[in-house]
Amino acid sequence: MLSAGSGRDAAARDAAHAADSPFRRRWGWRTRVVVTFAGWAIALVLRLLYRTLRVRCLDPAGVLEGVARGERAVFAFWHDTLVLLPLMVTAVYPRARVAVMLSWHRDAEIAAQAIRRLGIRPVRGSARRGWLGALRGLLAAHGRGELIAIVPDGPRGPRHHAQAGVVQLARATGLPIVVIGAAARPARRLGSWDRLQLPAPFGRVTLVLGAPLAVGNGGATDAETLAAVETALARANDAAAAAIGVAAA
Repeated sequence: MLSAGSGRDAAARDAAHAADSPFRRRWGWRTRVVVTFAGWAIALVLRLLYRTLRVRCLDPAGVLEGVARGERAVFAFWHDTLVLLPLMVTAVYPRARVAVMLSWHRDAEIAAQAIRRLGIRPVRGSARRGWLGALRGLLAAHGRGELIAIVPDGPRGPRHHAQAGVVQLARATGLPIVVIGAAARPARRLGSWDRLQLPAPFGRVTLVLGAPLAVGNGGATDAETLAAVETALARANDAAAAAIGVAAA
């Protein structure tokens, strides 16, 4: 049985600030200041940007109604929608308490500093670094009644290729997987590996929640479940793009 973790490792993994850890112990004070300030600045910019956006959420399976009744799921979204997903908390369902896994590296720590100011708890870890600790952190968040979210193709890709962690997390919690698709118009795509979407001010954003995907039913292998997750994410993102009249990417 996995425990929620304790002591220095758990404190570093789930800390609001750049707490001590084997990863961040190498940082000098300048790096710590830059990370903290950058996270604060990004959160401020996003809050201002979000206030200008027209946000629509499509939920044909009634997932949010289930959440209101106390039902839970592992929410999954692609890395390129990372800027759009906080709108689920800030605009669509403000009552949600959400924990999301981010990787152990400097850029991800900047993102962690930003999203915690938007009401989302970051848990550090990834398939490449600290996955077991991150799993414990997400299980602890689940135990506290928080919704848990994961980026299956993070932190470095391949783009739109789901890694095994999303299935492992669903099995560990006994929860179904709910995918979230997102698209913005107008938006800019960065030249990064994930082609991150940046919505333009006063634009439109559509978020699409897929039907819960049960894990472990029907004897499906992990590989088959991962393929189903990728298919569901593709459909959700296609639906979001179609809803605002842009080409899926």
